[in-house]
Amino acid sequence: MAAILITGRPGSGKTTLVRRVLETLDMPAGGFYTRETRGPDGRRTGFELVTLDASLPDGQGQVATLAHVGIRGPYRVGRYGVDVAALEQVGVPAIERAVASGHLVVIDEIGKMELLSTTFRRAVAEALRRCVLFGTIMQAAHPFADELKARPDTFVFELTEANRDQVRAQVEARLRAAVAPGSEDPDLRSSLPTGF
Repeated sequence: MAAILITGRPGSGKTTLVRRVLETLDMPAGGFYTRETRGPDGRRTGFELVTLDASLPDGQGQVATLAHVGIRGPYRVGRYGVDVAALEQVGVPAIERAVASGHLVVIDEIGKMELLSTTFRRAVAEALRRCVLFGTIMQAAHPFADELKARPDTFVFELTEANRDQVRAQVEARLRAAVAPGSEDPDLRSSLPTGF
């Protein structure tokens, strides 16, 4: 199936774009997105993952700490300790539920922290095999991420402050085409207006 992925620098608005696109398209979706956590002084202290559950009124389910400056352990990315177990106990099952239900699979983010987990990588691969995947992906080089971005059925959009509206329109059109009946063709270009 197809993957529609947004990449860009940290703070470029990738997660915000994912959430706005989901609100606009109003289609059943599962998986998770990440959000920053901040301390009393306003400084970023870590990241939470928030599961999406199409069966709940607000579409949100569980919240778990993915990474935090206070986490000690073997998994670290920059100044953050990463709770791989939380990802595997909360985030991965959210992906698996979305795949099982045939919903749009949302993964924000396929990044350094998440890719520490082999279980997560397997869940991403299964989602790609069975569903349309929409999410964000790290910009930096990583073997798994690079292979995913190079797939012929993956469409990557680089988000900048200058192109947010254009990228949003392109992503929405690509997603509509990907989930339309008969859209099994991984090359969705024929389903989109010219210029995409």
